[in-house]
Amino acid sequence: MITLRLMQAAAGGAAAEAEASRMVNEKIEAGLALQAKAMTGGLGSTAHGAAARVITHYRRKVKANRRRLTGVHR
Repeated sequence: MITLRLMQAAAGGAAAEAEASRMVNEKIEAGLALQAKAMTGGLGSTAHGAAARVITHYRRKVKANRRRLTGVHR
């Protein structure tokens, strides 16, 4: 994912600007969503369970980005 985004950024232009903005917004939104889950007990009651849920949360985001950037829907 990093390579795809860096290639797009290196190309420049409006698409690169939009992707950079989207990337920053996604990071903020993902962090806020996890904070909300943590505050409401949505991450579970153990450190192991919380870590597993955080990883799952980010894997979904990465998978969605991969699909969007590559056009590959597996």
